[in-house]
Amino acid sequence: MVLVIDPQIAGISGDMLLCSLVDLGADKNKIIVGIKQSEKFLSNSTIKKIDFEKIQKHGVQSLHLVLEIDENIHERKGSEIKNAIIKSAQELKLSLKTISFAESCIDTLISSESKIHGIPKESVHFHEASSIDTLVDIIGITIALDDLGLFDEKIICLPVAVGGGSVTFSHGTMSNPASAILEIFKNSNLIIKGNDANEELSTPTGACILVNLAHESAQYYPSMKVTSIGYGAGQKDFETFSNVLKIVRGYDNNFETDSVKILETNVDDVSGEILGHLIEKIMTQGALDVSIYHGITKKGRPTNLVSVICSDETVDKIADTLVLETGTLGIRISDSNRLIVPRINYDVSITLNGQSFLVHYKKSSFKEKIDFKIEFDDLKKISNIIDKSIKETEVLLRKEIEKLEINDDKT
Repeated sequence: MVLVIDPQIAGISGDMLLCSLVDLGADKNKIIVGIKQSEKFLSNSTIKKIDFEKIQKHGVQSLHLVLEIDENIHERKGSEIKNAIIKSAQELKLSLKTISFAESCIDTLISSESKIHGIPKESVHFHEASSIDTLVDIIGITIALDDLGLFDEKIICLPVAVGGGSVTFSHGTMSNPASAILEIFKNSNLIIKGNDANEELSTPTGACILVNLAHESAQYYPSMKVTSIGYGAGQKDFETFSNVLKIVRGYDNNFETDSVKILETNVDDVSGEILGHLIEKIMTQGALDVSIYHGITKKGRPTNLVSVICSDETVDKIADTLVLETGTLGIRISDSNRLIVPRINYDVSITLNGQSFLVHYKKSSFKEKIDFKIEFDDLKKISNIIDKSIKETEVLLRKEIEKLEINDDKT
């Protein structure tokens, strides 16, 4: 199963995610009871009413958190809220995995404040996040995720809308996204994007939960069969869009996904020797693959289309090489999502003709079918040493690897 979190339009907050999980099917009563049990661990705060109600948000029926609290507090130490969250999770007898998740969420929030203000984590004080709201969001979401069994599923997050304009809070006015949001998303695998909402769309609490929950980021929905959808409403109303977080659950196609850059350029005055050298050089610079296609361009000119697949980290270096080695005057760059068959790399020692060889191979699994492929460089090297063709060498190595696989399964 796979869960897609879609904050592309309205961003994310803790209550929006909590409501979307309840709308998806999490046990509402279990969550409410769990949250009420937790309030005793946070002094000077009382939950007068908590419930979930259906409302319309700009034409979209979604679930809304009704929370009435009685508290007279303007700041709290981060450690106080952390202790309350941990004690609550332990009292509710949540699993170690879920307790660890809840602790990681509040740790991320504390760490971001610590780095922004340049103070030790134990000295961090919350202002906007000092309310019992923070406890409600983290504990409620943890219970909901556990109830739905989502900790054992793949969770993908689409680009996170953060809004635009400026935001005013306890430390004054600054451009949006504020420092806390940027610090939380820094070094995560998630993508953020601004828009013309002129409001803060993603809150620090929502962001810290998201970075600890999502396994990977994607520009688009993966290939999946949808089974259920949850809509969680935010507190604000906007004229041009529904302030709703959408989460989608379903069956994926057993592929892993990632995002890559594709660099393309046409060259019509470069020799085959230079192109061969170009492939080798680009691959040593970290390219994932290089392809060269023959074609015809304007005025009937024959051309070679050089296409390179690479990561964000290597795109600049590879672009430089394309220009320097080919003299091209332009490179097209695009983003592309990949579906990847899950695989594991193995290194094994195999004896052939009385000699021991280290063999590298990839083992893939797709829809209960398992296959493996031996690295060609190893096939080439070993075939030369034992003086057999590559095909004969591959047959011999596959037999030995299959024996090792059978022995591993028995143990």
